[in-house]
Amino acid sequence: MAAVRLICDTGPLVAFFNRQDQYHRWAADQFDRISGPLLTCEAVISEVVFLLQDDGLTTDPLFEAVERGKLLVQFSAEEHWADLRRLVRKYEDLPMSLADACLVRMAELAEHCQVFTTDRHFRIYRRSGRHLIPMLAPF
Repeated sequence: MAAVRLICDTGPLVAFFNRQDQYHRWAADQFDRISGPLLTCEAVISEVVFLLQDDGLTTDPLFEAVERGKLLVQFSAEEHWADLRRLVRKYEDLPMSLADACLVRMAELAEHCQVFTTDRHFRIYRRSGRHLIPMLAPF
């Protein structure tokens, strides 16, 4: 059986780097258990940078995680605009962020994956139209 790939959302990263975050302890425990690199996208990195800076925190640890290969940013939205648009339209009532659309698309492309998230919308989102997205979440 293939190894499960973890696709990382904004929430766990912000929680890990921000000790004041409500999910900090949970995120720190999860990061202690995770051995391999996490997959993510540029839209998630953008959100994390903004949220950390908005909280007055440094973004250096985030960039170090990318530079050391702990976070792999290998998804290119350029190749998936039509699919991202489809997803954002489908979930416009939530609404769905570009980062979430990228993560759902990444889950569609990865056969054995879990989305590492603190976002309850991932209980609603479906990959390939109707399939639940496996999650690693605090709820």
